[in-house]
Amino acid sequence: MILDAEMADLHVRRLIDLTQQLNDRLEQEIELVRRHKAADMATGMAHTAELANEYRRESAKLKSNPQVIANASLEMKQSLIKATERFDDILARHSEAVEAARKISEGLVRTIANEVAESRAMGTGYGSSGYAATGDGRAVALDRKA
Repeated sequence: MILDAEMADLHVRRLIDLTQQLNDRLEQEIELVRRHKAADMATGMAHTAELANEYRRESAKLKSNPQVIANASLEMKQSLIKATERFDDILARHSEAVEAARKISEGLVRTIANEVAESRAMGTGYGSSGYAATGDGRAVALDRKA
């Protein structure tokens, strides 16, 4: 029974460590967004994805076989709960930060596209009302990398 408890503690410790690593990585990314350096997140995306996939796999293993950690100490279980609650909080803040950065980027791209279109605008003739038509008859194509 002691061996079972020790093994359960090891499994829980593994998940706690993984959760803390993921928390640290997400907080770094939040800080990059706050410092208006969201583009720098790309350098660590592979590492973040690797941590997230490992976390998902470990969580799935434990969900499919909860008996693995059933004999873990109460202290370890409480630590896992705290780490998971912190992860949920950080994940929500990370999602908000990334969404805000995305909206700002899209707004900038739209503004630039409108400026380009306006600078190209030439008379397009008269409309049915007899007034000069406004706007540019040419299309401006943007991709997601802009």
